[in-house]
Amino acid sequence: MEQLDLKTLSFAILQIAEEKGISKEKVVEIIETALAAAYKKEYGKKNERYRARFDKENSKAEFFLVKKVVDENMILPDGEEEEIEDVKVESVKKQKAPVAEDFSEKKQILDKETGEDIEGEDGEKKIKFNSARHIMIKEARKIKKKIKLEEEMEFSLPRPEKFGRIAAQTAKQVLLQQIKEAEKESILSEFSKKEGEILSGIVQRKEGETIFVDVNKTTTLLLREDQIPGEFYKLGNRMRFFCLKVKEASRGPEIYLSRSHPKFLSKIFEIEVPEISSGSIEIKAVAREVGFRSKIAVFSKEEGVDPIGSCVGARGTRVNAVMQELGREKIDIIAWNEKPEEFIKSALSPAKVVGVEIKENKAEVKVPKDQLSLAIGKEGQNVRLASDLTGWKIDVVEAKEESIS
Repeated sequence: MEQLDLKTLSFAILQIAEEKGISKEKVVEIIETALAAAYKKEYGKKNERYRARFDKENSKAEFFLVKKVVDENMILPDGEEEEIEDVKVESVKKQKAPVAEDFSEKKQILDKETGEDIEGEDGEKKIKFNSARHIMIKEARKIKKKIKLEEEMEFSLPRPEKFGRIAAQTAKQVLLQQIKEAEKESILSEFSKKEGEILSGIVQRKEGETIFVDVNKTTTLLLREDQIPGEFYKLGNRMRFFCLKVKEASRGPEIYLSRSHPKFLSKIFEIEVPEISSGSIEIKAVAREVGFRSKIAVFSKEEGVDPIGSCVGARGTRVNAVMQELGREKIDIIAWNEKPEEFIKSALSPAKVVGVEIKENKAEVKVPKDQLSLAIGKEGQNVRLASDLTGWKIDVVEAKEESIS
């Protein structure tokens, strides 16, 4: 015989909760599920349901037989039972046997086999009465007067001193499986709240062009398209990342990071510029060609607060800090304006613009001859970024001499 050490289980609660990021209450629930599975394996009967209650303070467990309270209206009429039961059992038999470690799947199949809930013709839930799992309400009220339909009654069971080897292994198997599932839920819940936020992580390893990053003991992914071109990700380096999305997958949650997303730039500015985080300055738009150059449009909500000066900082300290984070990516800070002509004019800086004419869905921008190359930028980068920032298609044309004067 092999004894389950409940004191060790009690001590493990704190350790598991801390290491896996699972609440103590959830760990106790997992232990109770494992103990109930062990009890059923050692002492239980087919179709019976068991529940365990574990007291972590005194490291003791109590066991109960559980039955649902039903009445005649909830039971399938005679003559229907055997046919429906046969169909359900047959469907279970045709299913592939569940893998040993997947206790949750195995439990679902067992529940189907017992015919706990069957859909009736009128759409109501009907059951095939089983004295191992159900108790009629008349009998239940002899024990507990105020019991209601569909409530569960618990019948106290003798507390076993020991479990056999197979039962103990079943408990361990369920414990590990349930902890694994709880850990997945915890990670999913934690990172779903952090979508769109800046995370700090340590570069863990590289596989192909994917970088694996350790964020609070959770492995996250930085795909190639979310990296800054030319940036070197040295193993062990701590860096900041934008939490792009959290995806639920069969093997567990997948957390995708980014350093190329436009919002990464916005969030870094929010960290470096107190006026943005306080709400007195608002980032209206961002256009970015990752690793090369960006434009950011800012607007002051408070009179007397200079949006551009605040973002640049004394001697350029704030904007330089952002550029350093982005691998020296150049940043143009533009004053946002609700008038399209003025906004487009500012967006094409550092070029000097003579005039802007809005024509249907595009803007014609006139600049002096000596400002053409500056307005367009290397390989069209400046006008392209200005177009992305303002949302207007921009045509840069040479201004006539008379319009300049």
